[in-house]
Amino acid sequence: MAEESHQVGQDEIEQLLRQAQSTAPAAPQAPQAAPAPAAKAKPAERQGDVGISQDDIELLLRKAEEALASIDEPADDLPAGVQSFRFQDFAGAPPSAEAATIELMRDVQLDLTIELGRTHMYLEDVLRLKQGSVVPLDKLAGDPADIYVNGRLIARGEVLVLNDSFCVRVAELIVGESACA
Repeated sequence: MAEESHQVGQDEIEQLLRQAQSTAPAAPQAPQAAPAPAAKAKPAERQGDVGISQDDIELLLRKAEEALASIDEPADDLPAGVQSFRFQDFAGAPPSAEAATIELMRDVQLDLTIELGRTHMYLEDVLRLKQGSVVPLDKLAGDPADIYVNGRLIARGEVLVLNDSFCVRVAELIVGESACA
């Protein structure tokens, strides 16, 4: 005889627990030996056990096990037009080499910083700066300038003057672990 699968809802579980507590007989229990001192320290835990029979607990456990087992089984009685969920539908297509061009990078904004050197100054000294002031840096003249993109060191280069404008000629590309700022 095939056992019919029936799922137990939360309302049914609570109703069974209420029935078990309300119909529990208040019959005197058989005399027991004096409880150990450790048992006296836990009267609140033992009060919750009163009124629930072992059969009710086994029934609830069996129903819970059946409900958990039914989760893994595919449902055969789905309504028309409803399909089971399949994870393989999430698989993406392989990347296309034809679509991957430099055009993808056209609108990407980058923060480019050329650092000639660094210095530490007190706020008082910064406030005294005026046109023509000289600020000493930690690098010497002719040392390569650091080129940062989005705060990450990517290259070093030479500072040049071209048509009355400053420019930087990249002399060294920084890759790997040494590229961290």
